[in-house]
Amino acid sequence: PHKRLAAELADEQSPRVKRLGVANTLVRREDGSLFAENTDVLGFAWMLDRFSRRAHGVSAAKLLANKKVIVFGSGGASRAVCAALEDVGARTVVVSRSGKETYAGLPQRHPDAALVINTTPVGMFPSCPASPLADDVLPSLEELLGVLDVVYNPRRTGVCLAAERLGLPFESGLAMLVSQAFFASELFLGHSLDESLIEAVERKIATRSDNVILIGMPGAGKSSCGRALARLTGRPFVDIDEAIALECGKSAAQIIRDEGEEAFRATETRVVGDYGCRSGLVIACGGGVVTRPENYDLLHQNGTIVFLERPIEELSLSGRPVSQQLGVERIAAERMDLYHGWADVCLPCTGSAEGDASAIKALLEL
Repeated sequence: PHKRLAAELADEQSPRVKRLGVANTLVRREDGSLFAENTDVLGFAWMLDRFSRRAHGVSAAKLLANKKVIVFGSGGASRAVCAALEDVGARTVVVSRSGKETYAGLPQRHPDAALVINTTPVGMFPSCPASPLADDVLPSLEELLGVLDVVYNPRRTGVCLAAERLGLPFESGLAMLVSQAFFASELFLGHSLDESLIEAVERKIATRSDNVILIGMPGAGKSSCGRALARLTGRPFVDIDEAIALECGKSAAQIIRDEGEEAFRATETRVVGDYGCRSGLVIACGGGVVTRPENYDLLHQNGTIVFLERPIEELSLSGRPVSQQLGVERIAAERMDLYHGWADVCLPCTGSAEGDASAIKALLEL
């Protein structure tokens, strides 16, 4: 409602504001008059075209001309997205909880959709990585070229994670956030800016906000490396086992001995979810975090996962009941493929926590 009122307040409206009846940017000119713009349209158009060129090598206009695009949500963000899509010749289908197009039976009605775009707040921090879509929707869209989400926190929303699992190109809303701010800044300053600023600022935000997640065998040195990396980068450090101990009043080893491993794993998943959705942390996980598949999305949604590899003969069993019970060799056989499969980066241990931390800092350009 405020964006509509903002548009009505203006003495002059951009073509986009006239078309949509909403404005998110007001500029007071030197003569005192107010100019209204909708930079959400401009920001999404920039993001859409870059996505099309990166993922498919052609402009959005060439990729989407006369193609069907499903837009989830019918609010202000949806109207801006639809306007940008219509400008490149796409045919939009707006889906909401009520109205002509609802979520029920969507794949059967629109199997030919070329793009899916989420404009709802579903999956936004802290309720993430939720998705507005049922699990069977994306696999049923036979001509799907990709998925976009205007939500920018977390970096990989629920719908983006679903696309990634299917091998589909995807992008969440950080580029839209930065590019609409770029266009607003040009209006505020009264002159053009270098468009390369958009990607430079986007990279800076992504680097600062992404978590660094350390996984690996019990005794690999994740906690000591994590603390050293936190000191090097000025980031908060979270040890998941220590966070569990603070919450439960007893250590991970005690919980496993008293209540069993399954009870511990359930608590671990809850704590991983609490911290995995946050930003800018260094997080050291317990060695068994990879045994629950749901933990991957919780960590991957807002982080870069680093597998810290240490030779088996160098791993310590002290205070590790699972390692003592099963043996390091058996645990390694069960988990090694998972560590490699989850990792964005694999780092052989350098011999010291400080050396590992410095190597990670350099690899991730932190």
